Amino acid sequence: MTRAGFVAVVGAPNAGKSTLVNRLVGSKVSIVTQKVQTTRFPIRGVAIEGESQIVLVDTPGIFSPRRRLDRAMVGAAWTHAREADQVVHLVDSKAQVDAAAGEGTAADRRAVADVATIVEGLKQTGRNAVLALNKVDLIAREKLLGLAKSLDETGVYSEVFMISAQTGSGVSDLKRRLAQLMPEAPWFYPEDQSADLPARLLAAEITREKVYLRVHEELPYAASVATTAFEEKPDGSARIEQTIFVERDGQRGILLGKGGQTLKWIGEQSRLELSQILDRPVHLFLHVKVKANWAEDRETYQDLGLDFEA
Repeated sequence: MTRAGFVAVVGAPNAGKSTLVNRLVGSKVSIVTQKVQTTRFPIRGVAIEGESQIVLVDTPGIFSPRRRLDRAMVGAAWTHAREADQVVHLVDSKAQVDAAAGEGTAADRRAVADVATIVEGLKQTGRNAVLALNKVDLIAREKLLGLAKSLDETGVYSEVFMISAQTGSGVSDLKRRLAQLMPEAPWFYPEDQSADLPARLLAAEITREKVYLRVHEELPYAASVATTAFEEKPDGSARIEQTIFVERDGQRGILLGKGGQTLKWIGEQSRLELSQILDRPVHLFLHVKVKANWAEDRETYQDLGLDFEA
């Protein structure tokens, strides 16, 4: 008897959803940076536990959206939460505890509001979720138990797990439970497939991660990456061309860096990781273009699988 199903991982921005999905899958399928809201579209990672196949959907963070792109991302997260066989609500427990004690940052206080929004959304959709309290290694146990009790009393959670997605503590218990919750069904994907993500899109995500790792302070959310060419060469290597879109000329200069050194670093780091993930030599060519309205371009939304009308 085999089991297979979809699990939507929802949470506030920067709760650690991408880190958790990567940890459950056992390989990198979603980008991770220190910036919040780096997941722009739902990414599917495939985890195996015994006879169960768990298709994990790493959704964009849920928060109070302002821009059209924000609304589209939040809408996509709720759509996948409604359609999934199971929902995991990942909560940054440290942010919640610090904010409650009056010691948190503005981001921690926003995270509290975002968690409240998610709880209300779960009530409205009639979904019960598995609550996963993340970063539990960073707070005292008595405070953690108090947080677990207060969230459990909302009535939207079927059970609670205490984990650290970063270290892996408690993640195996969560994975085993999710495997048990999957419905009886044939597997959706071959056993050796870890992600349901086209290579062109994966390549763009890896480069976007490197952009944010290098210029996260100077370029807040103002860049988009598109893979414009992906060619399999006769020698087994891959030739990839990508365009990094920014909104203003000044941002183009930041991405290029003095003597082109910033863009060179981004390209080198992306090429190295893509070579490992694709298991072949990669020849990567990056271009930077100014496109003031890229976040309002219908093509951008279509490429990300989002609703342009959101």
